[in-house]
Amino acid sequence: MKEFLLKYGCNPYQKPARIFMEDGGELPIEVLSGRPGFINFLDAFNSWQMVAELKAAIGLPAAASFKHVSPTSGAVGLPLSERQKKAFFVDTVKGLDLSPLACAYARARGTDRMSSFGDWVALSDVCDLTTAKLIKREVSDGVIAPGYTPEALELLRSKRGGAYNVVQIDPSYVPAPIERKQVFGITFEQGRNNFEITPALFENMPTKCKELPESAKRDLIVALITLKYTQSNSVCYAVDGQAIGVGAGQQSRIHCTRLAGGKADTWHLRQSDAVLSLPFLDDLPRAERDNAIDRYINKTEEDVCAPGVWQKYFKSRPEPLSEAQIRDCLDAVTGVSLGSDAFFPFSDNIERAHLSGVSYIAQPGGSVRDDAVIECCDKYGIAMAFTGARLFHH
Repeated sequence: MKEFLLKYGCNPYQKPARIFMEDGGELPIEVLSGRPGFINFLDAFNSWQMVAELKAAIGLPAAASFKHVSPTSGAVGLPLSERQKKAFFVDTVKGLDLSPLACAYARARGTDRMSSFGDWVALSDVCDLTTAKLIKREVSDGVIAPGYTPEALELLRSKRGGAYNVVQIDPSYVPAPIERKQVFGITFEQGRNNFEITPALFENMPTKCKELPESAKRDLIVALITLKYTQSNSVCYAVDGQAIGVGAGQQSRIHCTRLAGGKADTWHLRQSDAVLSLPFLDDLPRAERDNAIDRYINKTEEDVCAPGVWQKYFKSRPEPLSEAQIRDCLDAVTGVSLGSDAFFPFSDNIERAHLSGVSYIAQPGGSVRDDAVIECCDKYGIAMAFTGARLFHH
């Protein structure tokens, strides 16, 4: 297939639209189901690069959940705890033997479930039946993977009445070293971002604390690879082999840190006893549960514990989540890793990161206020590495 015709571009009035190889060669993909659109393919090709790089760097199957050309999360296939299974709604699938790839997908989808609603999925490995079963249950636009088992493909093809987008990519495909795009009729050209993220980036540690366990190196790699494919400015919190909070596309670095930190906090609070024991109505859809959990934790829009409201979601009225409960949960969190796609210009980013249990940081360095940032890290015993590598993505 040398080209694939699209219904339209980013918006319905942007026609004609297609994807094709500029050199006239074959596209490295096959559409096995559905008819992906312009934005679907932007998500597919960015997310595939991310999971392929995670797999290569860490050696475990990887998955990503993408929305509007940025990841809501990325994760590698580490086993799930019983608490995580419940928080990610995986425990409701009876008799499910979670493969490493399924664990990676459950983590990626379970991180920021509200943002992942209607997402694009990327898988580093051949999609197995277990992973397909998990994908089948969720509201999603499509999936890209290097292959699918016959049983997995049959199941995914049945999703959305046969309209679910299933794309297979040639894992051996290597793009040209020079890439181009047009803006306002003007062509931009640059070398492709082939920068390799390895533990060697963490050797320059200007902080007093220089302890960086292997688990932290793994999580910092997850964070930095996630940032490599996230719209800048961006900051990513990671722990246990997954990105738990991504702040994308903000004009201010501190706003990135706050946004990502808030998502990381919500991820931790979703696993608290108060949230895991919420008495949901048996027939309440998962998307409604996600909305209710977010409002319960963050106290936004609707008070789900209010009289006349709680009955829409719960069998009995839950006690509101108190500030003391929130702080007790979050104050116990440690060992979180944080990556930034560019230097921190002020120490306020460190202050905010500390509130979300950050113990390890990787950022390029090079700010005129590096000394203040280092001093703030030392105040909290945070180990920070200067990578010397900016990871802007636009």
